Amino acid sequence: MKKILVSLLILLSTAAPASQSDAAADLHRLFEATWQKELVADPQMANYLGDNRYNDRWTDMSKEAITRRHQHDLDTLAALQAIPRTGLGAADRLNYDLFEREYRQRLAVWRFKPHLYAINHQGGIQTLSEITELLQFNSVHDYENWIARLRAVGTLVDQHIALLDEAAREKRTQPRAIMQRIPLQLALQNVSRPEDSPFYAPFLRFPDSIDAATRGRLSAAGRDAIAKTVLPAYTRFTKAFEERYLPATRDSVGIFDTPDGADFYRERIAYHTTSEKLSADEIHRIGLAEVERIRTEMLAIKDRVGFKGTLKEFFVFLRTDPQFYYKTPQELLEGYRDITRRIDPNLPRVFSTLPKTPYGVRPIPATSAPNTTTAYYQGPATDGSRPGYYYVNLFRPEVRPKYEMEVLTAHESVPGHHLQIALAMEQADKPQFRRNAGYTAYVEGWGLYSESLGEELGLYRDPYSKFGALTYDMWRAVRLVVDTGMHAKGWSRQQAIDFFLENAAKTEADIVNEIDRYISWPGQALAYKIGQLRILGLRREAQSTLGERFDLREFHNAVLSSGAVPLDVMEQNVRDWMARKASEKK
Repeated sequence: MKKILVSLLILLSTAAPASQSDAAADLHRLFEATWQKELVADPQMANYLGDNRYNDRWTDMSKEAITRRHQHDLDTLAALQAIPRTGLGAADRLNYDLFEREYRQRLAVWRFKPHLYAINHQGGIQTLSEITELLQFNSVHDYENWIARLRAVGTLVDQHIALLDEAAREKRTQPRAIMQRIPLQLALQNVSRPEDSPFYAPFLRFPDSIDAATRGRLSAAGRDAIAKTVLPAYTRFTKAFEERYLPATRDSVGIFDTPDGADFYRERIAYHTTSEKLSADEIHRIGLAEVERIRTEMLAIKDRVGFKGTLKEFFVFLRTDPQFYYKTPQELLEGYRDITRRIDPNLPRVFSTLPKTPYGVRPIPATSAPNTTTAYYQGPATDGSRPGYYYVNLFRPEVRPKYEMEVLTAHESVPGHHLQIALAMEQADKPQFRRNAGYTAYVEGWGLYSESLGEELGLYRDPYSKFGALTYDMWRAVRLVVDTGMHAKGWSRQQAIDFFLENAAKTEADIVNEIDRYISWPGQALAYKIGQLRILGLRREAQSTLGERFDLREFHNAVLSSGAVPLDVMEQNVRDWMARKASEKK
């Protein structure tokens, strides 16, 4: 198969299409060929998308494989440029431009060696077992694939050890402040019995269709692979991590303090915001202005509920009063599920098109729950075999306030991530790379914008829940300040934590986890507020321009109908809709 794909790329790079139809056909063959090749090269990405053809292997993280993937990016861009853009229709010119943009970005980031930052406290080889959340275990073949993967864990672990060693030599390490969390994660892998390993979990839940004798055979093979391969591999990794990598990690938290770090951060800003025009200083200023605006609204609600102290004292009250917290993980889970049931019937008020793909609510796995964020969304399988899932953190319910649950649910499920991502994946007229695009400023900007729709969906009727919505808006505004503060202005981790505590009612446990996330993922957190502000600005512009002709459902359709795109493309889509709407006869 690889030879066929390489041959296709060569063909496309040397043949000049004779007509618009030829150009379009070659373009879409290139799209499909590269998509399939990347699924082969990255089985874990395939798993995320619900493609299970490569479930007997892991993504090759050897130096040679990483170099091959870089060469694939170079070859793909060359093949694209052999196709005359002028010979394409409007839709395919956009496809061409977005495809080119993606591969140019991959090449731009290459010099910063992002693969050397292969793990952090939120994920990596130490949480590899969580991939079982994505997999189907319905047949003997599914289990045999898993056993094959178990037998290959040693190779993957050794590849990661090599990456850590190279990172230490080149001083491209993660900060010690966050990597000190990883030994506790590794402790969950370094068990004495194979049956206690998280990798053994699939053998505890066989489907009824598999008979007892076959279950015994598969379980025995799984135990053997874990005992002989998985557990020794994690022992090796733990030793290498604790003896060689952790001592080499850096005291500073900002990416600026790595080779080419300032340039790397500028590239990350451009990538995550989809804009090369925004500097760290400008984003910092935007953040400070948003913090001040939201504080004013918070003070108004504090006064509305009759609290007599300062805003800081109000934060303490919200963080500590037992009335705002569930007592058990199960109560917390049911609380989240109840909110989704209240939102779903109200969606047609503000959306004319809804996804067909369902979603569910699940707990975040115990291996990562103590060290990760409050919630996240996992998209559905591209073939419809797996729904989307809204994952919620049930670790320590006493630090998960009720007043934040409505706004969080709006962001992560509907009308936020599930609605947007499922709609994009269902657009069968677009190539796969478009249907599965993940421009952070668009995807997370939409998620944050969705929070503002809560009142239109029957949420935030309680003033504390409204304050929770402001808390989440403040959270994203604070991100602009602390992310740029740490990665461009030399802020310490404690400075960032203190600024967050001063301006948001989120619990200290959440705030520390959030700050550590920004440390490990430079620039990503900037995209939320930048994207939200752009969508809100377009909505105000459309309302002003169209007046009585403005229709919120149509506006949302204009934003969503192209799937995830860079913000400049989204802006043009909305303005095109505005022009068509304005020209309609009354």
